[in-house]
Amino acid sequence: MNDDKNIFVVGLNDFNRQRLQQLRGAERYHFHGVIEPEEVYDTEVFPIADMIDRATEQLEAFDGSIDAIVGYMDFPVSTMLPILCERFGTRTTSLESLLKCEHKYWSRRVQREVIPDFIPTFTAFDPFDDDALIRIGEAGLYIPFFAKPIKSSGSRLGFHIASLETFYLAIEQFRDQIGLIADPFNTVLEHARLPPEIAAVDGHFCMAEEIIGGWQCTVEGYVYQGEVVSYGIVDSLRYPQVLSFFHYRYPSGLPDYVQDKMVELTHTVMSHIGYDNAAFNIEYYWDEVQDRIWLLEINTRISQSHCDLFEKVDGVSNQQVTIDLALGKRPDMPSRQGKFSMAAKFFYRVFFTDAVVTRVPTTEELEALKAEFPGTMIDLQVHEGQRLSTLPEQDSYSFALALVWMGAQNEEELLANYESLASRLHFEYDDIIS
Repeated sequence: MNDDKNIFVVGLNDFNRQRLQQLRGAERYHFHGVIEPEEVYDTEVFPIADMIDRATEQLEAFDGSIDAIVGYMDFPVSTMLPILCERFGTRTTSLESLLKCEHKYWSRRVQREVIPDFIPTFTAFDPFDDDALIRIGEAGLYIPFFAKPIKSSGSRLGFHIASLETFYLAIEQFRDQIGLIADPFNTVLEHARLPPEIAAVDGHFCMAEEIIGGWQCTVEGYVYQGEVVSYGIVDSLRYPQVLSFFHYRYPSGLPDYVQDKMVELTHTVMSHIGYDNAAFNIEYYWDEVQDRIWLLEINTRISQSHCDLFEKVDGVSNQQVTIDLALGKRPDMPSRQGKFSMAAKFFYRVFFTDAVVTRVPTTEELEALKAEFPGTMIDLQVHEGQRLSTLPEQDSYSFALALVWMGAQNEEELLANYESLASRLHFEYDDIIS
């Protein structure tokens, strides 16, 4: 009997193919790409209707069994999967349950039904309404607050509204750019059965939310046949005095009682949503001063940034969860069977307004560093001659020039090794605007 499985991955690239081939049971899996990776990594254009049509044609033309259709990215990939899986009879959660996570207004309404004390005050508003600020105030929100699209993509169009001036500057950008996300997201909404109060709030709307913050972390989990499982918590630690991420660290350093409460909240909200047979991750804040937990947002996928961390500490990438669920199996996710007790993904940053890169570390220099620190991966984000302002998906305070994944036996060793490595990442710049 042939137990081989054909697994189709939307946006499959060589890096993730290599990771997938290292999973448990992968000797029986044949991975096939659907839609070129360059398309799904494009953060400016989302021709989602065309992508769905072309993916359908490719799958229909395949001469063999279609055993699973998966992805490991946010929009537009995450929202395509339920549509494609329903067409071809493969496993994932329903489109409606996925949208209860990804449609930010719907998600907050559902969360409020079961965990009202752990979410901020919120409201939806139309950025094309000249009286939007009045509507926001009527919902009990006043400056300062945070504003973002109903469907976000990375950190795009997220604004800390600190004054009337910043609000109207944000409105200008919403009106100019929100269609890039809203139009394709509305295409997805057309496939779903939406309650009238949600259908009235389409992708052109925005969210206003109370400012929340604290120690940020992510609960990685999945739902298998109705059972919610949380298998790891990853901390998101920032540089001192700024909002830029310094590194993601696993396992979490949060107090046990805080982690336990986050796991409880995760079980409550994901069960209520009806999400099933798919992976997810939920971002939380712990406000240490008030000893208060806030749910920030729900993502309908594993976090790619965490794959190597789980592999280093637990022994296998959390992509294991995605593949097992798509094949109808309980995930075979080990715990603490990796080579390291702790792992992190570091963001090597410069805090310039802009500059031109005139030198990057050579291949020989990078290989020497990886040899000195076994298990380390270094992924340069820039090339010689590149202007930093051309980098996609950057925050407002800095530029990430390199991503560095490292493992160690404790936090002190991890940080010391990174500082040693970072001091020898030799970049040079010209035309610096600080």
